[in-house]
Amino acid sequence: MNFIEIVIIAVVPAMDASAVSLAAAASGYVKKLRTALRMSFHFAFFQFLMTIFGWGLGRSTMLFVASFDHWIAFILLIFVGSKMIHSGLKSSKKRIKTDPSRSFTLIILSIATSIDAFAIGLSLAMLEVSIWYPSVIIGVITAILCMAAIKLGNKLKSIFGKRMEFFGGILLIVIGIRILLSHLIV
Repeated sequence: MNFIEIVIIAVVPAMDASAVSLAAAASGYVKKLRTALRMSFHFAFFQFLMTIFGWGLGRSTMLFVASFDHWIAFILLIFVGSKMIHSGLKSSKKRIKTDPSRSFTLIILSIATSIDAFAIGLSLAMLEVSIWYPSVIIGVITAILCMAAIKLGNKLKSIFGKRMEFFGGILLIVIGIRILLSHLIV
């Protein structure tokens, strides 16, 4: 497997993480470079780790895990997206902060957006490809795309203001539905 093929494969799982990064930044949660680096690192690290984890489990468990992995991602993204929508609909005095760039919420989002990386790892195991090089490339591509999405999200925030948290929640739910439908309609 050559570098170009790995980069193309890496973009697929990075897109969900980038969309979540865009939504978080547009919602006003990623204002500082440190926060952007933390989000990008978490998403990249989980993409890297889940690729290795998927590869490690290999072909023997692929059919078992593939039967429900999309449901896990769907439920996690619906949960976080609903909280963001709820917060976005509240007046600024009554808003509940569901910061997607911190603590448990960031871990949930990192897991939910790395399910595709897990599946890629399983696929690479079937192709008998060494895992380290592709995993590192997947992590690096994810970090780069997340940082670019955060920059774009911050620009959208300055244009559209507080409404972006509501739309960010909608985006997370749409990503969850897309993941679910892409596995159910095959």
